Amino acid sequence: MSKRDYYEVLEISKSASAEEIKKSYRKMAIKFHPDKNPGDKEAEEKFKEAAEAYEVLSDDQKRARYDQFGHAGMSGNGGFGGGGFGGGMNMEDIFSQFGDIFGGGGFGGFGGGGGGRQQVKGSNLRIRIRLNLEEMVNGTQKTIKVKKMKMAEGATSKICPTCNGSGVQLKVMNTMFGQMQTQTTCGTCQGIGKVADKIPAGANAQGLIKDEEEISINIPAGARDGIQLNVRGKGNDAPFGGIPGDLLVIIEEEVDKTIKREGDNLHQELYISFAEAALGTKKEVPTVGGKVKITIDPGTQSGKILRLAGKGLPSIDSYGKGDMFIHINVWTPQKLTKDQKDFFEKQMLSGEMVAEPSGKEKTFFDKVKDLFN
Repeated sequence: MSKRDYYEVLEISKSASAEEIKKSYRKMAIKFHPDKNPGDKEAEEKFKEAAEAYEVLSDDQKRARYDQFGHAGMSGNGGFGGGGFGGGMNMEDIFSQFGDIFGGGGFGGFGGGGGGRQQVKGSNLRIRIRLNLEEMVNGTQKTIKVKKMKMAEGATSKICPTCNGSGVQLKVMNTMFGQMQTQTTCGTCQGIGKVADKIPAGANAQGLIKDEEEISINIPAGARDGIQLNVRGKGNDAPFGGIPGDLLVIIEEEVDKTIKREGDNLHQELYISFAEAALGTKKEVPTVGGKVKITIDPGTQSGKILRLAGKGLPSIDSYGKGDMFIHINVWTPQKLTKDQKDFFEKQMLSGEMVAEPSGKEKTFFDKVKDLFN
């Protein structure tokens, strides 16, 4: 079954303001809240669907990415900012992120702010992945090995003896107005409700041990140096059956030997001979999408710039792609054969091959200006 459009889910237009998005999400969340629809699986799925839509549309960067690429750019295994809830977000995770939307709690045991057993979450991991220009333009999939904390085999837990699994401690104080009862997070289990029972050799006090896991990461097209992807649920495990942390993937760009990047535009130099410049020719040049054949007009001068529209990088913030600029350089031979030397000397003496600028040639500054027009 295909995913519904996030704007359709929240019943808003694509031009909706941040306040309108928040207001609509609150309306949907209240309507389909599990406490108001006990046992209704369809309502529960719509509740999660609304939370997923809000997570993306309430974040400017994720929203721009979604507007450009749709669900394809928001996959849980690599969508920008981690949109998509690919790691299986549960109810407590939703409320831990968006509990403020209800003004601090308000419903059932999910709202927080009132004590009670907490759902512990494992810590996040951060790694770096290097991509070449082609991978950044077209997207790719990387399979990597990550060392992370995982629950050790054989590790068990038991109910916290201090709070009897409730995650809270009750204290009674005598005051001049009579007895007052307060509720605080359990100091023994830190609100989890469980403590370690059996700990295998090599594991820490929480039953966690360092292990290696192979993880596949989808890199969407248009990635950029320094952008962080969120692979939900692939960080360190949490003790006692809690929620795993996330894997944060930071993109690093490999410097290409021939193609240089400037924003969404790409630049490369092309060297041609005297004969090719004078007579004209066709050349194949590499681009991030494969080789492209270009035409060199007769009489081409060194320094001419050819523009290949749409052969640059996809834009993150808007539709379309950048361009590729080919900088022509006429190569002057450093060694000549005797016949070649005689030919050029004859041309010089006869005056048939001399520099004759027409006055219409563009200066360096004119060429730079053309790049931005």
